[in-house]
Amino acid sequence: MAAPSDDPDSGISPSVWRFVRASRAHVVIDAADYFEVMQTAMRRARQRILLIGWDFDSRIHLGQGRRWWNRPSKLAMPARLGAYIVWLCKRTPDLQVRLLKWNIGALKFIFRGSMALDLLRWLFHRQIDFKFDSAHPIGCSHHQKIVVIDDKFAVCGGIDMTSDRWDTPEHRENDPRRRLPYGRRLYGPWHDLTMLVEGEAAAALGELGRQRWALAGGPPLDPCWQQSASPWPSELKAEFIDVEVGISRTRAAWNGTSELREIERLFIEHIARAKHFIYAESQYFAARAVAEAIARKMAEPDPPEVVLINPLSAEGWLEQAAMDGARVRLCHAVAEHDHAQRFRIFVPRNAAGTPIYIHAKMMIVDDEVVRIGSANMNNRSLGLDSECDVFIDAARPGNGHAKAAITRLRHRLLAEHCGMKMEDVRQALAANPSMLALIQNAPKSGKRLDALHLPELTETEKAVADNALLDPERPEELFEPFSKRRGLFARGGWLRRPR
Repeated sequence: MAAPSDDPDSGISPSVWRFVRASRAHVVIDAADYFEVMQTAMRRARQRILLIGWDFDSRIHLGQGRRWWNRPSKLAMPARLGAYIVWLCKRTPDLQVRLLKWNIGALKFIFRGSMALDLLRWLFHRQIDFKFDSAHPIGCSHHQKIVVIDDKFAVCGGIDMTSDRWDTPEHRENDPRRRLPYGRRLYGPWHDLTMLVEGEAAAALGELGRQRWALAGGPPLDPCWQQSASPWPSELKAEFIDVEVGISRTRAAWNGTSELREIERLFIEHIARAKHFIYAESQYFAARAVAEAIARKMAEPDPPEVVLINPLSAEGWLEQAAMDGARVRLCHAVAEHDHAQRFRIFVPRNAAGTPIYIHAKMMIVDDEVVRIGSANMNNRSLGLDSECDVFIDAARPGNGHAKAAITRLRHRLLAEHCGMKMEDVRQALAANPSMLALIQNAPKSGKRLDALHLPELTETEKAVADNALLDPERPEELFEPFSKRRGLFARGGWLRRPR
């Protein structure tokens, strides 16, 4: 384990805050499994549960237990998050629960009915402390999704414990379980990822979480005392055993704290080292730095394949204006360097043809690196919002055994999106390692990956995208007028503005 610095902001390199060992690590795919894993892990907590997120919705059901419409016994374990947290505190009188959520979303609680009652119950409970995080410049957000239990078990990824997230890898059409809390309206298929870690890696994320809690105005939290028992669910078999994990961050400068752009540098490093392929899933493709790094690879004599899985469109008209237009412009700019036509963006669809919304933030490089976190491929995640990514690098000393598990993860994700069995994916890639060929030859009658169609943009849409008005690289650019020094094609940048 790397020795912590006296400076909490100091990383061991410009792209990595900390390298630490994890006794176990595991990637959870989609929120149905994640919510059940977290219900079990939180039930095993003895000292502290630290929940850090962009959003929380206390009305969601985690997994097993009594439901609001079926209460055989008040002593039974609740399934609903708000009641479950109170139940945990009654069950373990010394347990601390600390919840930290981005402050801008506070207004949502007014329209979430019973959640306001849950907040009142939490407010007057001595074991529970809930805070809103406003420790960032205007226009930035707190976007990390971290859970730490007893400093022994932790989660870092893209899944928030909120509504509109639950789904299974089947992503069935009109699944009645994919329903908003206390409502009849169903939401569409949703895909996401997160990583579980145990041991020193969890303790490091606990340190990061305590720093964020204090920065947001919470009273100082001491580290948990060491114990032999682990909250890791006994029925969950880990994919990675005794593996080194890297941790990287993004944070805008604010109130005396320094700017952190480790995640941006890590993206550039990981893309630059690719020799054979990059497989990535991201909610957006709108970051100039990431696009430039990909364009450089595409310009090489024998470039790697780059397969990026994106949603068909961003959520909400404001995000669509900012992210969808930037994606079109960057794709055209990268295409000018893609002489071998090996960079492709695909949109996943379920068996009924409905687009699956991609909320995951992950990347696999040559089956040597897997990184998962809260950071998207957009400018905000690289410079404005508070983010945290974790990664496993099989090329690091003592990590060679991780490569097989990374390969299996990539096969599993391709199988999920292409509607194939993992073994069929493995055999196809053994015969021809091209993911583009696999996707092209995969069955089209069920779940599938469709190539992204790039729409024509109006001149206004091009101007909004090119100047990154809604997705700036730094907080001060939110208030700058149009400038040649900013935007997707900033002066001195590597990409040329497409016509």
